[in-house]
Amino acid sequence: MRDFVATWLRESRTARWTLIGLGALLVLGAAAFGGYSWYGAQDTRARLALVAAADLAQQATAPGAPAEARDKALRALETVLTEHPRFSGAPEAAYRLANLRLDAGQHAAARGAYEIAIAKGATGTLRSLAALGIAYSWEGQRDYARAQAAFQAALNGLSSKDFLYEEMLLGLGRAQEFGGNPAAARETYSRLLKERPDTRRADDIRSRLASLPAPPKQ
Repeated sequence: MRDFVATWLRESRTARWTLIGLGALLVLGAAAFGGYSWYGAQDTRARLALVAAADLAQQATAPGAPAEARDKALRALETVLTEHPRFSGAPEAAYRLANLRLDAGQHAAARGAYEIAIAKGATGTLRSLAALGIAYSWEGQRDYARAQAAFQAALNGLSSKDFLYEEMLLGLGRAQEFGGNPAAARETYSRLLKERPDTRRADDIRSRLASLPAPPKQ
């Protein structure tokens, strides 16, 4: 009888610990599912907010749109970034915000938003567009030295076949030209014509070249 009781107690303890272990796994599983569901719900809300903000941004840039429309779009995009800082679409929200600010002539604020887009993980074309926007913001402030550096940085890693390559190289030439470096501008414009001989802006580029001071005679 004593042996039976001892055996039963041991088996009972084992069963209790097994049940406790199973209970803990169930709790952890429920917590994980709850966390996943919460994250999914947050992500859905963030995406819906971004879609709505993007629609407002599009309306704000339409011809004849009132200033109030831009202000409303700016607030909506800022809300997406502040309320959903870890949202995977945050780089896009920051980029759209930067574009609106640049369009409004808010160069420093636009630059900050482009930098946020990059810092939050913008990749590929979006990253290149944000880098180009930073260069535009310096150019808009007539800080041609920083604009040149920004265009150069934006060009890094791009091939001549990239659809943004021409825009970036043309921007670099402008920054060099208006920044008082005609020799560098001439070289950049000539490089663009050589690498993109079929560019639709060939006439404009040749006109820019013709307007530059003639290089000193050797």
